[in-house]
Amino acid sequence: MPCGNGFPASLVQMENNGSDEVEKLKTKFLSVWHNVKYSWALKPKTSFSRNSPVLLLGKCYHFKAEDDDSVPEACYEASDEDFVMGNVEAFRKDFASRLWLTYREEFPPLPGSILTSDCGWGCMLRAGQMMLAQALTLHFLGRDWTWSEALTLQPLDTETWTTTAAKRLVASLEASLQGSSNPSDHGSSPLPQTQAAPGSAEEADAHVKEMYHRTLVSWFGDSPSAQLGLHRLVRLGLTMGKQAGDWYGPAVVAHILKKAVEEAMDPGLAGITAYVSQDCTVYSADVVDYDRAVIILIPVRLGGEKTNPEYFDFAKGILSLEYCIGIIGGKPKQACYFVGFQDDSLIYMDPHYCQSFVDVSTSDFPLQSYHCPSPKKMPFSKMDPSCTIGFYSRSVQDYERIRQELSKVLQPSAKEKYPAFTFVQGHGRDYDLTVTTAGDFVLL
Repeated sequence: MPCGNGFPASLVQMENNGSDEVEKLKTKFLSVWHNVKYSWALKPKTSFSRNSPVLLLGKCYHFKAEDDDSVPEACYEASDEDFVMGNVEAFRKDFASRLWLTYREEFPPLPGSILTSDCGWGCMLRAGQMMLAQALTLHFLGRDWTWSEALTLQPLDTETWTTTAAKRLVASLEASLQGSSNPSDHGSSPLPQTQAAPGSAEEADAHVKEMYHRTLVSWFGDSPSAQLGLHRLVRLGLTMGKQAGDWYGPAVVAHILKKAVEEAMDPGLAGITAYVSQDCTVYSADVVDYDRAVIILIPVRLGGEKTNPEYFDFAKGILSLEYCIGIIGGKPKQACYFVGFQDDSLIYMDPHYCQSFVDVSTSDFPLQSYHCPSPKKMPFSKMDPSCTIGFYSRSVQDYERIRQELSKVLQPSAKEKYPAFTFVQGHGRDYDLTVTTAGDFVLL
């Protein structure tokens, strides 16, 4: 029954019992508001042209029918084996196999706060997780890997999703009013051990890769012990003056990801590290010194207040490379993960979709919510100029090839005047550079 002030008696009792329960309730309502706010993003279909190639992290697809004799436009530098004619399903499967990290709710409180959801503020961290996940996919599974169940994903239907969100809200509110506890801290699954699987050698290989897939997802679980989870990223952000609930820019996220990879304790992550460029400069000796697989993160600014259209060909060239792990950026204060393009539109994965906490410590946790069936497109002109570009290098020899190929892509046009970033021989320490962070930027 409502009290005289119009509020339910249970809410008044919660107010009297302390502010923590009230804050938790406010967080739940805020989560639902963001669900409604971002529901526009759940349009079930994105239009693609049959007359232009589609690039997805180095793979080139063309949607012309196989019996169409017209000559398709060039797919930039993609090799013949990466060119797929008339195969929409292949593109769908490739896209849906990329890991999708979105807003979550009802997970254990984040470090330094009582927040149990990142709805409305954690999108850049989620975009960074997706880019990092693509690097790890290349490292453990290779670019040609696709998830066997990718084409079974259901479309993100707005009406169904809204109904489900409403049911979750009612259930969570009832749990709060009854004083139920927060979810427990569940760690990530250990790296899978290679073991025999029934059937042929191909079936055994597929079985092992699926185990790696599941382990990789578990590293991004929403619990304090997950190696690369939101809790770990927020904790590292505290050392840079960032709190849970703050906006994280792409440059700051690059440094957080670097620390997360370096400090990861799982033996499976011992063979890979991360490097962040300094002042748009990659110091080759610093990368080569690692003598192992390296995730190269390069914060850049592609223009002044708005993105310079002269950089679009550069972005196309970058996203046409298989060792590119994408770009994190988006619209102002609304981050996303760019993975490809068609014509003058970027293809991206959207983290603005609030999903429930998943306990990744169980051996059979559901994987469906970590894969997105619906690509989105954005005109390049709407892209915020501040972004971070990522690459994956497996070895020293691989890095040298990447450096040489990127040097060609980086050749500025007559209008650009300056490349987006550069490669320089030697170590960063030779130039006496120190790194500090301020707001959305990393200052040198």
